[in-house]
Amino acid sequence: MTAPGEADGSLELVLAARAQLGECPLWSEPDQRLYWVDIDGGAVHGFDPAAGTDTAVPVPGRPGSIALTRMPGRLLVAVECQLGMLDFGTGAWQDWREVEPEGTQNRFNDGRCDAAGRFWVGSMNESEDGRRTGSLYRVEADGTSAPMRADVGVPNALAFSPDGRTMYWSDTHRDVVWAYDYDIDDGVPTRERVFLDFSDLPGRPDGACVDEDGGYWIACVFGSAVLRATPGGAVDRVISVPVAKPTMPAFGGPDRSTLYVTTIGGGGSHPLDPDPTAGGLFAIETDRRGIAEWPFAGPIGA
Repeated sequence: MTAPGEADGSLELVLAARAQLGECPLWSEPDQRLYWVDIDGGAVHGFDPAAGTDTAVPVPGRPGSIALTRMPGRLLVAVECQLGMLDFGTGAWQDWREVEPEGTQNRFNDGRCDAAGRFWVGSMNESEDGRRTGSLYRVEADGTSAPMRADVGVPNALAFSPDGRTMYWSDTHRDVVWAYDYDIDDGVPTRERVFLDFSDLPGRPDGACVDEDGGYWIACVFGSAVLRATPGGAVDRVISVPVAKPTMPAFGGPDRSTLYVTTIGGGGSHPLDPDPTAGGLFAIETDRRGIAEWPFAGPIGA
């Protein structure tokens, strides 16, 4: 197992954002910007590492996840249980599709596009009793959606292999990450198997990303760590982070070798963390390169 300073560079706090619930970092090649969300803060952020600046754009609700589109600066945003389009530069918002009806007490959480540009996104209930009223949805380019799995607690860890033919996903409440064979043409995952069992790993499974070699990187929320697993499911790297609740890693920077990690500061759905760096955005220079995010294939004007 490696730690910062060995195969990876030292971990650095690059943005003292103090986010309530930082999540879903995505690197945009055209914008050279890292987009991310503060779910409880109700905003989509854009971090410019060259300038060291961050811009927050409010959205009408809690943004669980985002996806790039074919237009730079135009984002698909999963807010509460609907999808909308955000022009990040102007802050203009357009409602697009409602996926779950109001009144379920659910909200969207983790999401990501597949190689064909479909958007996969999961919903969850934030009640403290651990109820599983969420679903995992597949959203087509025209906005039609289908629930692909029910009885979901906290959907997380969505990622695809570099060739798009392996899908990863987790329900954090079950402490397991599954892998699937994935048909890019019809968008159907098959042959479910356990990829990572968190019973002997730090924390619980949260957000994830994949590098060019097929390595799977996942944030260990409540475990103060980010780990990497080989395509065969062997953990070959555990990197400690200085806060308890890292939420999701994403590769970015000019050569996509910087691993950015969002975290939870609390004050909303989580207790306030007294650590002043909690809720910050961290970065690690690695010896790996991430894959470019696939954009949503749907209309960019709602």
